[in-house]
Amino acid sequence: MRIGIFSDTYIPQINGVSTSIEMLRKGLEKKGHKVYIVTVNPNNLKYIKEDNVLRIPGIPIGIFDYRLTSIYPARAIKTIKSWNLDIIHSQTEFGIGTFARIIAKQYNIPLVHTYHTMYEDYIHYITKGYFKRTGKKIVEHLTLFYCDTTATELIVPTKKTYDLFKEKYKVKRNVYIVPTGIEVEKYSKKYDDETMDKLKESIGIKKDVINLLFVGRLGLEKSVDFLINNQKQIVKKHPNCNLIIIGDGPERENLEKLVKKNDLEKNIFFTGKVPLCDIGMYYHLGNIFVTASKTETQGLTVLEALAASLPVVAIKDESFIDPIKNDYNGYLFEDDEDYVNYIDSLLSNKEKLDKLSTNAYESSHNYSSTTFASNALSVYKMAIKNKKNKINFLKKLILKIRRKDNVNNR
Repeated sequence: MRIGIFSDTYIPQINGVSTSIEMLRKGLEKKGHKVYIVTVNPNNLKYIKEDNVLRIPGIPIGIFDYRLTSIYPARAIKTIKSWNLDIIHSQTEFGIGTFARIIAKQYNIPLVHTYHTMYEDYIHYITKGYFKRTGKKIVEHLTLFYCDTTATELIVPTKKTYDLFKEKYKVKRNVYIVPTGIEVEKYSKKYDDETMDKLKESIGIKKDVINLLFVGRLGLEKSVDFLINNQKQIVKKHPNCNLIIIGDGPERENLEKLVKKNDLEKNIFFTGKVPLCDIGMYYHLGNIFVTASKTETQGLTVLEALAASLPVVAIKDESFIDPIKNDYNGYLFEDDEDYVNYIDSLLSNKEKLDKLSTNAYESSHNYSSTTFASNALSVYKMAIKNKKNKINFLKKLILKIRRKDNVNNR
């Protein structure tokens, strides 16, 4: 099968969507399929064609490091047409996503769309707190247009997103839950003590300590302030417990101020953004992975942490209910007290911590890139089948109308 993946973000950019696409590409290629990527050039206003990746010029939009392209970059048409695609898989609603829909319509190619982002949770970046209700209504209409009206088939990564479409937006169409896969081997790889000691030294962390770990973009919606505020309570009982925050974002300065306010400079460390090729090693700095974010559609960092044998203590959210099982590979907490108690129970019982670490690694295999690719392929086949059925139905309908006209004209 010849598959075109269209996205506004792709490696070397570091985020959940680019990681998801790379895992899908690898999984599909392992199964013998040809994968082409159409994405934005994140660095300049040039068209770049490298291997099977076409990068289209885009302009910054002031939200994170995203760029927006023209919805019909004519210069890219010839290249995409030469690929002779069997299926188009769009991973974004705007810019490149709109382009994907135009190409699919123009060349009559089935289009599968994956909905990655709970946009209602990100409205504040645009409205700055104003017109919240109106903003959510606009988001709903745009989401239904891109995901319901213009897609042959729709993929979501979790039941949380499935419920958004079925229960809130009341869509009648098929919605397929396909959890994003991860490269388990990348995160489960073991590193020698010398390598890890050098990494700890570069960050300023002592060798013989317990580390809680958070990985993600530092934005308001990630609720990293929750982790910082509760670290003070944890340190009172476990003074050798650190919190390592990996990632960068608009809230970093405010979070660093919060650390100082709580007098936790010796127990909380910021690494900033780290190279994608090294992120697997950074997970091995931790003993327990923690997150209080309620805005994930799936939460890839949680799956990556499991693959690195880290028990996960996460807020009780539908995104985490499937991968995290209480007292097996982690815990789901509901409030501050819950969170502190779960951390305390693991830090106070090494046998339990070791058991949950082993279970964490075992459970990560449910989310391999191979399984991810197999599930996506099933949806592609359904899209191709339904597209053909629709075309055949239209042909029969047109033929029936013509026959009726001929009878009436006699």
